[in-house]
Amino acid sequence: MSVAIVGAGLAGLACATTLADAGVEVAVFEASDGVGGRVRSDVIDGFTLDRGFQVALLAYPEMHRQLDMAALDFQAFDPGAMVWREGSGSVVADPFRMPASLLDTVQAPVGSLLDKARIALLRRRVQQGEAADLLRGEDLRTTDALRDAGFSETIIQRFFTPLVGGIQLDPELQDSRRIFDIIFRMLAEGDSAVPADGMGAIPAQLAARLPEGTVQLGARVASVSEGSVVVEGGSSTRHEAVVVATEGPAAASLLDLAPVASKGVGCVYFAADGAPTDSKLIVLDGTGRGPVLNVAVMSNVSSSYAPAGRNLIAAAMPGHVEGDLARVARQQLEGWFGPAVQGWSHLRTYRIAHGQPRQTSPFNPKQSVELEDGRFVCGDHRDTASIQGALFSGRRCAEAVLRRVA
Repeated sequence: MSVAIVGAGLAGLACATTLADAGVEVAVFEASDGVGGRVRSDVIDGFTLDRGFQVALLAYPEMHRQLDMAALDFQAFDPGAMVWREGSGSVVADPFRMPASLLDTVQAPVGSLLDKARIALLRRRVQQGEAADLLRGEDLRTTDALRDAGFSETIIQRFFTPLVGGIQLDPELQDSRRIFDIIFRMLAEGDSAVPADGMGAIPAQLAARLPEGTVQLGARVASVSEGSVVVEGGSSTRHEAVVVATEGPAAASLLDLAPVASKGVGCVYFAADGAPTDSKLIVLDGTGRGPVLNVAVMSNVSSSYAPAGRNLIAAAMPGHVEGDLARVARQQLEGWFGPAVQGWSHLRTYRIAHGQPRQTSPFNPKQSVELEDGRFVCGDHRDTASIQGALFSGRRCAEAVLRRVA
């Protein structure tokens, strides 16, 4: 029995490893020069650059099911954030996990005391019951859900927009409150972290579990049909099942599915001799002006991200992929951190047109992975726009294949 998988991102690799573990012969066709899809890392002048600022939320259950977490040596951010406005940063941390931050959090000028009490109430609400129940709750836009919960415009602009808007690539907070609730629960229950060797270590670990020769790089698939894959410049290959595990827009094109709307993101990396902060907190734009919504000194979180004595700064710009992003980011960050920013070296700019699929309300995850004509599809666009969603989608797609061909 042979199964073809189009795409070696997290969903495709999760599908492939699940099938291979069940004794199925798998052929993975990947158009690019490496595995990982949107979760890849590059090494430039000794710096590790994740393609678009990304973090793993360690409370995701599928990561623990499919990955050797200890081998990835995750390095954690501190729980919370530093909100930057008027030339200084204010700590807004999770006092349940970082008790020493309580006074700083209470005093932070990001909203009223009532706003901060409501964060505690929100935290308690999303942690009740099973996580899956949050995906069946009343649905509306995230911004409307926050207003309905009584949060002020101040805390929505200064805290929720740069934090959640950065994680979900949704600076207008237009996506479903169901996915917001899930993300907020994951933030409350576990660390945000990166593997010591970069986010690309995650797909690399999955790929290493497959038999040698399973993944064919530089193999762009032109078309698929039931039992057949045609590679550009090559011949057609026959298989008992075909899985399309590409990002949403490519899957929609190959399978003639409904279009998948995209959320784009730009990310600019700088190298510096001195770090703008020694904190392991993510730094949020508290001004509401952007376009950089959050900044992370990655070398503070994982020393292996930068050569000794150097610092790596990532500036994420959700919703912005055009123009001179490095110039715009440098100009904004000079307003935050002062003239030292002019001395930072620009390492690379990433422009990711499809950073995540848009997931507006009413949002219904766990879409079918089996199509009527016998082809299969998986990816975060079939579940939740997250590492959890990609891994889970890949596994349940493999299980659907096994049920059909068994």
